[in-house]
Formats: sequence, C-alpha cells, structure tokens
Amino acid sequence: MGRWKVLSSEYLIRKPWLTARCDSLELPDGRIMPEYYVLEYPDWVNVIATTKDGKFVMERQYRHALGVTAYELPCGVMEKGETPLEAAKRELLEETGYGGGEWRELMTISPNPGAMNNLTHSFIAEGVEKIGGQSLDEQECLTVHLLDRAEVRRLLDENEICQSLMAAPLWRYFCEADR
Repeated sequence: MGRWKVLSSEYLIRKPWLTARCDSLELPDGRIMPEYYVLEYPDWVNVIATTKDGKFVMERQYRHALGVTAYELPCGVMEKGETPLEAAKRELLEETGYGGGEWRELMTISPNPGAMNNLTHSFIAEGVEKIGGQSLDEQECLTVHLLDRAEVRRLLDENEICQSLMAAPLWRYFCEADR
C-alpha cells in the first residue's frame, strides 16, 4: 500500500478548535478521490497520575457533545514549542494542582487516523502530590477526585470512562500492572 498523492487541498474552516480541509487525492492504483475530509488538531496529552498513597488523580466534567458528565484523566492540548512531557506536566498542574513524582511515557495513540491528523501522548506520573491550586482555562469547569485502584477499575469495567483516548491508556496501565 503506497501513500496517497494530494492533488489539491482546500480549507473549509479555520477556527481555534475546529480546522477542516478537503483534499483531492490520487490513490496508488490511479483512481481519483475528489473529496477526502481531514480534521486538523494539535497533539493532545493525558496523564495517569497516582499519589504517594496510590490514589488516582481523576477529573469529572460535563462534555457537551455527548451530554454527559464523566470521569477523565487530566488532559489537554499541547502548546506550540512544548514537548509532550512538558505539556502533560503543565496540564496536570493547571487542572488539578498536583505535580512532582516520577514520570514516564506510556503510549502514543491516534484519535482517528482516517479523519484526524493529531496524536495523543499518554503519560504515567507516580507519587504526585498537591503543590498548588487549579488554574483552569475560561471554558474549563471540572472537579478533581482521588479514586482508589478498585474504583478506577470499576469505572472502566462499567464503561463509565467513555473517552476512548483515556480508556485505552488506563486499560494498558491495568494490563501491565496485572502481568
């Protein structure tokens, strides 16, 4: 399977939280696909953070597109010039007030490689502690919760963590821990 050749690209919308383009493509076998839509986003980060006593630092917030309030990992958008690790540390501190600890990258995944051009970098931060207050963006409205391992696992088992880019690293975390 070869790369598809871009014949032309047209931006349909360019807003801070929504950029969409329509590409005209030539497939490796010569067929032309006149309309292929791509959503452009910056890369994202999320963090599985645990405190020194083993509690998971989780967030709970309303998500308008699905009309649900759900548990999530601390997460956010990478800013220009940031490394994934810098962004993850910043987001954890801004959203929860927690920081420090030992950090490692867990995985990098794609939200939807067929339609979106960004990646999500997932990190584990063990032994974090409360070092400040929240510093939320204008549109953020979330609460911080410290959950034990069994509660996080129950949320996963009962599909109460509905964000796939958070469920996937959490499942991997539990799979690795259970080996």
